[in-house]
Amino acid sequence: MLRIVVFGSGRGSNFESIVDAIESGDLPVKIVLVIVNNPEAPMIDKARENYIPVAVIPHHQISREEHEEAILRELERIDYDLICLAGYMRILSPNFLRSVKSKIINIHPSLLPSFPGLHAQKQAVDYGVKYSGCTVHVVNEDIDGGKILGQDVVEVKSDDTEETLAARILEKEHQLYPRILFDIAFGNIHLD
Repeated sequence: MLRIVVFGSGRGSNFESIVDAIESGDLPVKIVLVIVNNPEAPMIDKARENYIPVAVIPHHQISREEHEEAILRELERIDYDLICLAGYMRILSPNFLRSVKSKIINIHPSLLPSFPGLHAQKQAVDYGVKYSGCTVHVVNEDIDGGKILGQDVVEVKSDDTEETLAARILEKEHQLYPRILFDIAFGNIHLD
């Protein structure tokens, strides 16, 4: 069974979609740890409700290096196969990426390579594209630049705002992330 660690910073809706897929029996994955950098993140409660261990490692008032070292200490204590970023609002350093023992994947609210970085939905609306969507990709040293594992498309409507487009993309994210994890668990997708 694929053993994953989930990193998050906020409400954790993608985390919840993974938990729901596991609980329904549709996803043969075990979440062995949730790492959160925001002590107020609602996903902490969802993890605890599901008896998933949580490590809260706030990033305020410490350096990036100290924060990442604290995360690495947590990871050294457990056996895991993959790290999944789910709304984790920190850029991981190249040193951290080299130090972890597994691949890291992320979900991004655009059809990469278009609109990497923050406010991807606003970029899509402002640019006037007809289609946007979401992408699960391998994390590397380039922001949102790693190997694309899967994408789902969302039509951009003429009256869309950043918020309305973001809501429709998020619905697709909740379907895509568990689907990609399923394919990774069964060897249908390779991360290299």
